[in-house]
Amino acid sequence: MDPNSCSNIEAETKEMDVRSLSASHQHSQYLHKVGIPPKQNLLREFIARVKETLFADDPLRPFKDQPRSRKLVLGIEAIFPIFEWGRSYNWRKFRGDLIAGLTIASLCIPQDIGYARLANLAPQYGLYSSFVPPLIYAFMGSSRDIAIGPVAVVSLLLGSMLSNEIDPNQNEAEYLRLAFTATFFAGITQVTLGFLRLGFLIDFLSHAAIIGFMAGAAITIALQQLKGLLGIQKFTKKTDIISVMRSVWGSVHHGWNWQTILIGVSFLSFLLLTKYIGKKNKKFFWVPAIAPLISVILSTFFVYITHAEKKGVQIVKNIEKGINPSSVNQIYFTGDYLLKGLKIGVVAGMIALTEAVAIGRTFASMKDYQLDGNKEMVALGAMNVVGSLASCYVATGSFSRSAVNFMSGCETAVSNIIMSCVVFLTLEFLTPLFKYTPNAILAAIIISAVVGLIDVKAAILVWKIDKFDFVACLGAFLGVVFASVEIGLLIAVIISFAKILLQVTRPRTAILGKVPRTNVYRNILQYPEATKVPGVLIVRVDSAIYFSNSNYVKERILRWLMDEEEKVKAACQPTIHFLIVEMSPVIDIDTSGIHALEELHRSLEKKNIQLILANPGPMVMDKLEASKFANLIGDDKIFLTVADAVSSCSPKRVENV
Repeated sequence: MDPNSCSNIEAETKEMDVRSLSASHQHSQYLHKVGIPPKQNLLREFIARVKETLFADDPLRPFKDQPRSRKLVLGIEAIFPIFEWGRSYNWRKFRGDLIAGLTIASLCIPQDIGYARLANLAPQYGLYSSFVPPLIYAFMGSSRDIAIGPVAVVSLLLGSMLSNEIDPNQNEAEYLRLAFTATFFAGITQVTLGFLRLGFLIDFLSHAAIIGFMAGAAITIALQQLKGLLGIQKFTKKTDIISVMRSVWGSVHHGWNWQTILIGVSFLSFLLLTKYIGKKNKKFFWVPAIAPLISVILSTFFVYITHAEKKGVQIVKNIEKGINPSSVNQIYFTGDYLLKGLKIGVVAGMIALTEAVAIGRTFASMKDYQLDGNKEMVALGAMNVVGSLASCYVATGSFSRSAVNFMSGCETAVSNIIMSCVVFLTLEFLTPLFKYTPNAILAAIIISAVVGLIDVKAAILVWKIDKFDFVACLGAFLGVVFASVEIGLLIAVIISFAKILLQVTRPRTAILGKVPRTNVYRNILQYPEATKVPGVLIVRVDSAIYFSNSNYVKERILRWLMDEEEKVKAACQPTIHFLIVEMSPVIDIDTSGIHALEELHRSLEKKNIQLILANPGPMVMDKLEASKFANLIGDDKIFLTVADAVSSCSPKRVENV
């Protein structure tokens, strides 16, 4: 292009710029200065920060201005919520809880027997874990809808991690002791997190990672049930899909039992059909709830009259009769297994917490009441600590049972007490009836239960919303399916942390332009009609500026400047004299961040470009003043809004040209 024409274009652009910006300058003659927050006492600031971090819900508010006797009552109610809602309990609520409790009991009994097998434990331990823990939770829990007991994912995780330490077939007694030890420390972990109000730690496992982990665990659990469904006796102890399928197909000619397959596939089809009926018509929610118990009764009767156990159909055999025996003396408090139990307990406790709190919050939002996550952790931990002393393994909230509990019309946690009473009667009087229950029906019940953990719609939604979240979801899923539950969990945690680190170390930045007919400046990618101000580059930083990202922020702003200068030069537009940094999203800054701004200021000075800040927050402004950076660039270079900054600097630019 001819240099003269370039000069003419630039002159015309400047003239238009003078007119438009002069009008803007006249419109906003008074410019508000950015306020400097008053100095705060260091101790008070520290206490306020700790209070906001650990006591954001202000749990002591109900105790304020109350007499001592009332505070004592409130304290008891805080620990045992049953004394709070129990005062308004009536026959109408009991009727709803009775129906719900009986319904979930019919679902939990066959599930508990199957889940105990997932954990490589005898069937009665599943029933034990649906007797004591629900009673403790009913007194201490704050959720009205959650149903307590063993769950598939935690049972699989526990069984996998415990069997890595002790072979359950060769050392059954030591394996059982380690299971109780892990349960004890799972409860201690949960109580500690709740008491110290560290519940936010479980949020580090992202929702997307949980979706993938649960789906992978569901497939792994279903694959493990092929042993019982097909009647295979020699089966791999590994959980990855390749080892399982190799074991399945390796037994096809001599290991499969057709009578077992007939029983298993028939009742699995029946269970899946009832789940479909319950899903299509909410009025028939009770159909899939009682279907497992009906399946157990029919299959047990069929095996008993045909003596199918003599033809290779594997059965449960004996379930020990009677309520939970004490296991106080069986927990390892010394020796090598102490640390192993602690490690397994912490992992199992965290996963159990994540599942239970998510379930509790889901149903609390449906009924429009608040759920205190920290109280829930204390309640769940207490029930597992007590349970470990009464021959139980890790129990938590079950989604399938909680959904049935909710739809059955439960009103309070009394439904858990009803369920516990039914389990008590079963342990005392009915366990001999399960002697001829085929393993195939337990496998079918577990498969039908875990199918609901595979949420394809949620995974698709994650893909549509956030591709990095989908990577976490897929990574957790593949890790569980192709490696192990522990590896899948580790991948889920690593990817979740990687996402946090990436967002912290590589914050987003954007070029802003003026939205037509307004004084608003927005991202030009989001608003293509927004126009850049000639001679001014406006950059927004969408994150706090810390040591982890300060250097990146500085370099990214300079790259924006370099790119813009090349575009300006190619288009024969006025050169850039001002760089405005919009700091509204910058909620905090540390010494490294201020040092980066100082380096940015020096780099811009060498190019004869002035650095201007717009709308720094109170914490940022306080630190800019304390570090003397505000004096370095000048107080007149810090503005309340981007519009103020543009209207102040643009006329000066024109006058200097």
